[in-house]
Amino acid sequence: MSSLHDPEVVRREYATEAGLEARRSVYDNRVGPDPREVMWDEIVAAAPRRVLEVGPGPGEVSERMQRELGVEVVAIDVSERMVELARSRGVDAHLGDAQELPFADGEFDLVVAAWVLFHYVDLDHGLAEIARVLRPGGRLVAVTNSEEHLGEARAHAGFSMVGRLSFSRENGEESLRRHFARVERKNVDGWLTFPDADAIRAYVHSLILGKMGISAEDVSELDEPLRATTRNTIFVAEKAA
Repeated sequence: MSSLHDPEVVRREYATEAGLEARRSVYDNRVGPDPREVMWDEIVAAAPRRVLEVGPGPGEVSERMQRELGVEVVAIDVSERMVELARSRGVDAHLGDAQELPFADGEFDLVVAAWVLFHYVDLDHGLAEIARVLRPGGRLVAVTNSEEHLGEARAHAGFSMVGRLSFSRENGEESLRRHFARVERKNVDGWLTFPDADAIRAYVHSLILGKMGISAEDVSELDEPLRATTRNTIFVAEKAA
């Protein structure tokens, strides 16, 4: 079975925004803090002047940084469609491999990587590249999930993410400490409700994994709405001054 860091799987998945938007819709009834806002607070706290966002998707975060913080933002993504969408928001977005950054050493104050590092084929090399393009004292703000994120829904669908994420709440700090002088982890947990089995099927179908041998049709009916725990993590890693 392919993996989340298979380049061809990732490229096909993000050739359109359909799967991404379907996954995002699952969180419409989330209860608890929003990890995107916790990430935003860390971006603001970094007080950057020049920012790189790797894997910006449609570019909402990059556009917000430009609009609300007045900072210079550059973005890089492997997907032509995501670059197109980001550019439509006025973002200086480029098509390219985030693991081979086409930038000079120490060029950025901040790198933002939201739900993207688990797609890296060579995570250690990718983190080394991020550290390289950061100035001394610069920061990486990275967002990911726990292996147990929405575990109740995944268990009902008959699959698990344990051991399948190369960059997660459970293992991300260890990887970051090889490249950064200081690493802080902030866990952001809440919950959401799947009202019926069809909602779980739609969620599974939207996943990259849902296109790699896990069938949404195998999801059994629910006797009652299913409550699933959201487990997100924001890492803040600082390069040595």
